[in-house]
Amino acid sequence: MRRWFRRKKEKEEEDLPPESVSPTPAEAEAVPEGEAQASGPEEGSLVPETSETPEIDAVSDQPFPSLEAETIPPAAEMPAELPPEPAAGEERRPGFFRRLFKGEAEEAPVSSPEAEGLPATGEPLEAVMPQAQEEPQTEAAPPEEEALEAEEHEALEEVPPSRRGLFKRFRDRLRRSREALAGGLDRLFLGRKEVDAALLEELEELLITADLGVETTLRLVEGLQDRLKRRELGDVEKLKEALAEEMLSLLGVPVPAPAAARPRVVLMVGVNGVGKTTTIAKLAHQERLQGRTPLLVAGDTFRAAAAEQLEIWGERIGAEVVRQKAGADPAAVVFDGLAAALARDVDTVFIDTAGRLHTKVNLMEELKKVYRTAAKKLPGAPHEVFLVLDATTGQNALSQARLFHEAVGITGIILTKMDGTAKGGVALAVAHETGLPLRYLGLGEGLEDLRPFDAEAYVAAILGG
Repeated sequence: MRRWFRRKKEKEEEDLPPESVSPTPAEAEAVPEGEAQASGPEEGSLVPETSETPEIDAVSDQPFPSLEAETIPPAAEMPAELPPEPAAGEERRPGFFRRLFKGEAEEAPVSSPEAEGLPATGEPLEAVMPQAQEEPQTEAAPPEEEALEAEEHEALEEVPPSRRGLFKRFRDRLRRSREALAGGLDRLFLGRKEVDAALLEELEELLITADLGVETTLRLVEGLQDRLKRRELGDVEKLKEALAEEMLSLLGVPVPAPAAARPRVVLMVGVNGVGKTTTIAKLAHQERLQGRTPLLVAGDTFRAAAAEQLEIWGERIGAEVVRQKAGADPAAVVFDGLAAALARDVDTVFIDTAGRLHTKVNLMEELKKVYRTAAKKLPGAPHEVFLVLDATTGQNALSQARLFHEAVGITGIILTKMDGTAKGGVALAVAHETGLPLRYLGLGEGLEDLRPFDAEAYVAAILGG
């Protein structure tokens, strides 16, 4: 600040003639009293100490104010309007500090409430700002999966209430097989209005890739071709219905009547890792729910911890287990198990056997020995021989079924792991090419997930009907 006054003083001295000096005391007394008070230095002022009185600005007749001569006005006395800007070529009037401390500095313009969209007379904000209100919840379009579930729910409404639970379980657990087969059919029929030979040829290829097998597929397509010749297939919807009817005809293998013997002996066979031990536990659990007494025989003496696994299952479902040490003769274990069943008066005996490849001749001969031992100890036993097949193996299950059937005479097939594969169509191939009835489907790992086979529920599940 002092430098500013010093520069101003030097500039004024340059402009004045040499003889120009500070006013005489007489001239100073001639100055009006108000102006002298405004221009004279006071105690505490920022004006530099000098004997000369500050010169009047060349542009204005008003002297430069002292900092203490002016006070900051209250907010109520602030000017309502800004001073006009000087025109071009016009010098800005002096009094920078006066404008600064009196609030004449430029301020940001305040827009009117109407310009901002706000209420002008106490009107509530909700009336002017609808975007601030909570927007109503709008339901999004259902995704494809929800639409599929809604479609399945409508299909279930047509099922009798007594069987609705079974249909729903099949639909839920055979989802992957349905996506492979029914999804392929939907893509194949998309945009097609008429059924012709070309469409049936493409359908044949689709069924083969869905693991129905060549022979089973040819049988299904031949039946559809006969219907086409009889003009029974007018559109693709009728074609889908006809395909379902042909599949049901292949699955209509008669199931033998249950044996009236007591105890009823069930022999479980199959290759390694198909889930025989777990399937035995599920079957025994169903026996317990029906009020019958099961007995488990640990005939698998080859696999490590197989007997221990069966004992754990027996404890869970409340069934007794007959076992011997590891490496014992399986036929001897079966003999002791049947003797214990007769002594304890049980209803059903489930015999577990070691997994064996159907191509191993010596192991298949051992299985035949177990079969003969059961028949010697209890005439007519075993009354049921269930072959357990892994659905994920696909067409390899067919050769297993043939060789096991030749060795011990299979009476029923249990397909496991149906919920974890897209090859659920193998059930049709097994039933058609072996002529053996499907008895159970494994739809999960829980004790309740082994369900009796139902042809209508199965076809509806894989075709999405």
